[in-house]
Amino acid sequence: MITPLIIASLFVLIAYLLGSLPTGYLAGRYLGGIDIREYGSGSTGATNVLRTIGKKAASAVLAIDLLKGSLALLLVNFFYAFVPGELVPTSWQSWLITATALAVVLGHSKSIWLNFTGGKSVATSLGVLLVMNPILALGALTAFGIVLAISRIVSLSSISAAIAVIILTIVLEQPLPYVLFAAIAGVYVIVRHRSNIQRLLAGEEPKIGQKLQENN
Repeated sequence: MITPLIIASLFVLIAYLLGSLPTGYLAGRYLGGIDIREYGSGSTGATNVLRTIGKKAASAVLAIDLLKGSLALLLVNFFYAFVPGELVPTSWQSWLITATALAVVLGHSKSIWLNFTGGKSVATSLGVLLVMNPILALGALTAFGIVLAISRIVSLSSISAAIAVIILTIVLEQPLPYVLFAAIAGVYVIVRHRSNIQRLLAGEEPKIGQKLQENN
């Protein structure tokens, strides 16, 4: 018997597998002939692709990683829009959105196809926010853009965006599941940047256009 819990679990699993699609790794293999994890920061995210392979590859990786986050949530919304509510209670919707959002973010950084390695989940998190609440996405982009314009450092801008989203969900009185997502995903993104934070404190974090030679 298919129960609401089984259906919800399938959405979470699909979200994780979507997140796990190793876009940066594939770009490295097929566009650069390298394992991107062995270069720069070791991340499979768009920033490391930019530094290692170039703008076109990084733009493609960024777009696909955004799409992964958005698609995971859109599948849940489409399900509730077109499938009878008794299959999965409508009261579950915001919680299921949050669960799938966390799953796709985790999948991007801990890909099952890359021995549970991956990126830092910034772009995928932004894709999630675009569907969850576009105002939150706009707030994150604004914080990112301001800090990037001042510092020219992507990692610092990403950390600032994560903090901004946490604050915005509280200020805008978002539903509890969304607040929890912002808190958990925001802290997770910051933790994923711990090597960047160490370099920032040491004054060694590269700016846009600079390469990071050491793999951390």
